[in-house]
Amino acid sequence: MTTPFLYRAWVAASTVMLPIAGRQSMAKLRRAEVEPKRAREKLGHASQPRPEGPLIWFHAASVGESLSVLALIDRMGRALPQAHFLITSGTATSARLVDRRLPPRSRHQFAPLDAPGPLKRFLNHWRPDAALFVESELWPQMLRRTHARGTPMALINARLSQRSIERWQKQPALAGFLFGVFDLILTQNDAMARAMTTINAPADRVAPGINLKSMAGPLPQDDDTIAQARAAFGDRPVWIASSTHPGEEKAVLEAHRQLLEQVPDLCLILVPRHPERGDEVAGLIASVGLTHGRRTRGDMPREQVYLADTLGELGTWYALSDIVFLGGSLHPIGGHNPYEVAQAGAMVLSGTHVANFAETFAGMEAAGAARLVAGTQDLADRVADLLRNDIARASGVAASKTYAAGQIDKLDSIAERLITALRLREDSADA
Repeated sequence: MTTPFLYRAWVAASTVMLPIAGRQSMAKLRRAEVEPKRAREKLGHASQPRPEGPLIWFHAASVGESLSVLALIDRMGRALPQAHFLITSGTATSARLVDRRLPPRSRHQFAPLDAPGPLKRFLNHWRPDAALFVESELWPQMLRRTHARGTPMALINARLSQRSIERWQKQPALAGFLFGVFDLILTQNDAMARAMTTINAPADRVAPGINLKSMAGPLPQDDDTIAQARAAFGDRPVWIASSTHPGEEKAVLEAHRQLLEQVPDLCLILVPRHPERGDEVAGLIASVGLTHGRRTRGDMPREQVYLADTLGELGTWYALSDIVFLGGSLHPIGGHNPYEVAQAGAMVLSGTHVANFAETFAGMEAAGAARLVAGTQDLADRVADLLRNDIARASGVAASKTYAAGQIDKLDSIAERLITALRLREDSADA
């Protein structure tokens, strides 16, 4: 296959820009308190030795993509007991969260920059037996240099925006050059599978899969914090609004204000999507006349609102209530992962803008594990109904647990399909 001009131009540009890009990327990690040795992983300098035996490499972009593959790695690891797993991502936040939840025989590294030197060092050190790329994390040289080594490759959870699809359609030669490296492309749904074939991806290697983000492993929980919070609550009822975005907290707080008129001792645990917005959200809570405590101050939930403005504790908060409203859904953001809530044994409420998890919400709604709300008043009414109707709440919780348990078989099927397509079972048997 002829190498497209745009690819050759990118190789040349990345070589010239590497000194600047390298300094900037390492400086960004250092500002996020990443130690120097680990920051040098961006240049392909491994901070850990390669384990003996087959190594399966998963490359993701940031937090959501990285966490989405942990459950899949766990299932593949059970099927391939001699295999080891490497996860690469680009952000300090993803590294911290992945490190807390690494499956057995797994390790994390920062992804090398898409330039010849870093990639050669990375691939020469790790020598992956298979490589799986997540969603739309498609760095041209990373793909082609991995392919050139004869490494079986897959694109999983493939998802491209409409704008990206339109751009790829204008560059069919480049699209074929890059997407042709994959032995298997598993998309999030049927529509994306059809879209992939319009951008010159190999049609005989494209197939619909499942949204891996809807099947991520259980969120970690801190038992000591859960016990302390429950002691602080006493007999008070609790509901949760998590992963909220700007503009949504006002609607949630108004709903809570209405609920307090019916249930005066009710507590809301409010978890903004971005904890750095803590001061902003705290000011908003005060402005509507509600009292609040803050996790970053070390408070326990004794006030009308508890602002959980920390990172990585969502699973702990989910353990404290049967009712969870998921943000990113009252405005056209796309929604957030309801499967994490179902795994925690809570019922999901969400706004109607859930395009990113449409199939998951459809299945959970049909099972009685989730309900969509139209706005502030609808949210207040739904929460009030669940608070006073023990039977309805228990039914929703049971449906959530049943739904979560039923997804494991699907994940096993995806794992087996990847093992077969990437010829991993033979490799493991020979190791």
